[in-house]
Amino acid sequence: MRGKLQKFGLLGFGVIVGILISLNFSANADKEDTKGLPIDELRSFADVFSAIKQGYVEPVDDKKLITYAISGMLSNLDPHSAYLDAEAFKDLQVSTQGEFGGLGLEVGMEDGFVKVVSPLEDSPAWRAGIKSGDLIVKLDDTPVKGMTLNDAVKRMRGKPKTDITLTIVRKGETKPLIVTVTRDKIKVQSVKYKSLDAGYGYVRITQFQEETTAELVKAVQKLYQQEKDAKNGDGLKGLVLDLRNDPGGLLNSAVGVSAVFLPPKSLVVSTDGRTEDSKRKFIADPDDYLRGHQDDMLKNLPAGVRSVPLVVLVNGGSASASEIVAGALQDHKRAVLMGTQTFGKGSVQTVLPLSNNTAIKLTTARYYTPSGRSIQAKGITPDIVVEETANGETRGAMIREADLEHHLDNDKEKVVATEKPKAQPKNKAKAPKDEGDDESSMMPPVEPTAKNDYQLNQALTLLKAWQIIQKK
Repeated sequence: MRGKLQKFGLLGFGVIVGILISLNFSANADKEDTKGLPIDELRSFADVFSAIKQGYVEPVDDKKLITYAISGMLSNLDPHSAYLDAEAFKDLQVSTQGEFGGLGLEVGMEDGFVKVVSPLEDSPAWRAGIKSGDLIVKLDDTPVKGMTLNDAVKRMRGKPKTDITLTIVRKGETKPLIVTVTRDKIKVQSVKYKSLDAGYGYVRITQFQEETTAELVKAVQKLYQQEKDAKNGDGLKGLVLDLRNDPGGLLNSAVGVSAVFLPPKSLVVSTDGRTEDSKRKFIADPDDYLRGHQDDMLKNLPAGVRSVPLVVLVNGGSASASEIVAGALQDHKRAVLMGTQTFGKGSVQTVLPLSNNTAIKLTTARYYTPSGRSIQAKGITPDIVVEETANGETRGAMIREADLEHHLDNDKEKVVATEKPKAQPKNKAKAPKDEGDDESSMMPPVEPTAKNDYQLNQALTLLKAWQIIQKK
C-alpha cells in the first residue's frame, strides 16, 4: 500500500511541477527575485493528491481535484479572490452588462456561512425581503457550512422560474427564517431618479455597470429639464446622490460618475500593488471612463451639475465603486457625505482568463482616495453620521469588510473588526422594535421617499438649509 502511495506521490509531484512550468511560473522572475519552487511543499501537495486518489472512499477525477486545489488556494487569500469555472466566468461577464440569472444577492463568506452584503434592488431576493447582514445557513436541504463561496453562489444561480429555499439566521429573530425565492433573469436598472421637492432632485445608483455613466447623465438632464418645464428656475437647487446598498461594479463607471460632478482632470482614485501595471492613477478624463463608447457622454451635461449643492448618502452596504465615488467627492470637497460608515471593500480584483474559458479573479492592488486614504477594511466615514432611523436603529445587522475572514488589511492604519453580538438565551431574545413577527420582517423594503426614509429626509433638509445660507 505504501509503495503504491509513493508511486502516486511521485506521479502527482511530476504533474504539479509540469503544470507550474507550463504556466510559465518562472515568467515573473524579471519582476521579483524569487527563491525558486517550494519543492518540499509541492511534494506534500503531491502526497495528499496521491493519498486521495488511492484511498478516498469513492473515485475522484483528476480534473476535479486540481480544480478544488486551485479554488482553495485562491479562497484562502482573501474573500474576493476566486477561481471561476466556465459558467462562473460567463456569469461575471454577463453581470457587468446588467443582466444575469439568479437571486440578485451580493454576498460574502463569514465563519463558513454565506452573509448578505446587500440585495440588488428590484431583484427576487430584494422582493423576498432578504436584508443586509442576513446569514444564509442552508440552501434547499444542503447546509452551507463546508461550501466555498463560489460553490454557494453557483447553487443560488439557476434557470429563471425555478425556486430555491433559503434558511436564514437574522439578528433579533428567535428562530431561523425559511424563505423560498424564485430565480429570475436579473435586469438591474443601474440608475433611478425622481424629483423630491421643487428644485431638488434625487438620483440612486444601484450598481456600477457599463452604461451607468451614460444613464446618470440622462437622469441629470431630465431632472434639469423638469425644473425648467415647471418654471422653477434654470435648474436644480440641490441634488441627492444615493449610493446606499450599492455593492459596486466597474471601475471605469466609478470614474465616470465622479467625473459628472468633478472638474475635468481631477484625480478620482489611485491603485497600488506589487506590479508596475497595478500602480495607476485614474482621473476625470474620457481616457479613464470611456469603454465601448465612441462619444463622450459628459459633453452634454447641464451647465450647473458640477456646482449644484450635492449630498451623497452612504451606508454599510456601499462598497467598492460606491466608496471610490464617495471618497473622491469627499476629498475634493464637492459633496457632503451623510449616512453611516461604508463597507470597506478597497481592493482591486483582476480577472485573468485561463484555458477552457475559465479564469481566476485575483486581488492585485488596493484603492486610495485622492488624498491618499486607503479604503480597504475601513471604508469611508461620512461627514455627517445619520443612522437609518430617528432613534438610531438599523434594519438588520450590517457586516463590513473587516468582519470577513482572511480580509486584506488596511496598509495605512489598523482597523478593528466589528464586535460580534454575544449570543442570548432563547427566552431573552427579542426582535428589533422596527420589525414585527416573521411575516412582517420579510416584507419588501419600501421605495425611498423623503417621508418614509429618515436619511433621505435629513439630506433634503440639509440641502434646503444650504440654499438659505447661500442667499444670506
